[in-house]
Amino acid sequence: MPQENIFVTQCCIVGGGPAGMMAGYLLARAGIDTIVIEKWPDFFRDFRGDTIHPSTLELMYELGLLDEFLKLPHNKTTQLSAKIGNDEIVIADFSKLKMHCPFIAFMPQWDFLNFIAEKAKKIPCFHLFMETEAIDLIHSNEDITGVIARKNNQQITIQSKLVIGADGRHAMTREKSHLTLESLSAPMDVLWFHLSRYSTDPKESFGRLDHGRMVVMIERGDYWQCGYLIRKGGYDNIVKNGIETFRNDFAELMPSMHDRVHEITSWDKIKLLTVCVDRLKKWYLPGLLCIGDAAHAMSPIGGVGINLAIQDAVAAANILIPTLRTDTLTVEDLKRVQDRREFPVKVIQRFQVFIQNHVIDKVLDNKTPTKVPFTFKLLRWIPYLRRLTAYLIGVGIRPEKIK
Repeated sequence: MPQENIFVTQCCIVGGGPAGMMAGYLLARAGIDTIVIEKWPDFFRDFRGDTIHPSTLELMYELGLLDEFLKLPHNKTTQLSAKIGNDEIVIADFSKLKMHCPFIAFMPQWDFLNFIAEKAKKIPCFHLFMETEAIDLIHSNEDITGVIARKNNQQITIQSKLVIGADGRHAMTREKSHLTLESLSAPMDVLWFHLSRYSTDPKESFGRLDHGRMVVMIERGDYWQCGYLIRKGGYDNIVKNGIETFRNDFAELMPSMHDRVHEITSWDKIKLLTVCVDRLKKWYLPGLLCIGDAAHAMSPIGGVGINLAIQDAVAAANILIPTLRTDTLTVEDLKRVQDRREFPVKVIQRFQVFIQNHVIDKVLDNKTPTKVPFTFKLLRWIPYLRRLTAYLIGVGIRPEKIK
């Protein structure tokens, strides 16, 4: 029988991603005893979202961490553009945002998480348990009062006033709480892989759409992180056609990459991201609050999932810290977090679903040369709209401030 360890804390956060680490740091910074549990031994996970949006950089400024944070290796993007057929369209122009950092910083997510973790570890009431997998919630009548976890074949009991589920779209906290999930459509999945980047290549990230195919190219210094969109459920057929066919299809869409597609030596080099867009109808139960992807899985369109997750963490901290300090937390306080964050999530998800249905779905069905959709023509005709899309992507609806 494995030895059982019991820990008692004010807040247990399940998941050490952007939402979990930011929430843990903010709570501990305010004097709330906090345990964050992460099932992996480190934060290194390839093909995770690597976009640090202007709103997140603004939060780093408010925390007094921006200058130090920007010393970490990163690339700046002031515009997002796409080549549609033979036309190049600027989709978003961040340079006009009135913020301390009017750009998107592309930075490996593990660097961001390690940075937050190192700052949090200096706070005595912050505790990070790595290689610790949450396996169940502790129920006491109608309340959630903690988490059962496993570390090195030992069972751990963490008793807490509040459990925050920040464990992603396949969350244990979702499953064990039986909260109702509302799913929205997503017509595509994404294949992620790396290709070398040459000094003569474009300097910023971009997208390419043509002949029923779409790719996003994210500039990562000496390599490209490539996201190749496919019809949902079509991965098995692509594999069946062989790796050589896939390489040829990609090179046909991206002729400038034909001299390096040989780097895709096998399917082991490719990561399938199954795209889903969903949200919980209710994000909470007595003693439990879900945030980030655990509450609302986002489409990769715009790379806004990390931004929304961090905004959730800030809102949760702002609302819950006073009640956790005075031990007066109620289910109404948890409802206030959802009330604060649900509207921004719904707006962004509707925007993503609109793009999926009116652009991506049509492109994936059309094998002829792709014409610029009317929606994108507006961005060319009305430059102000590029600032609007930049605000929607880079800042979002109802951005949070550190209190």
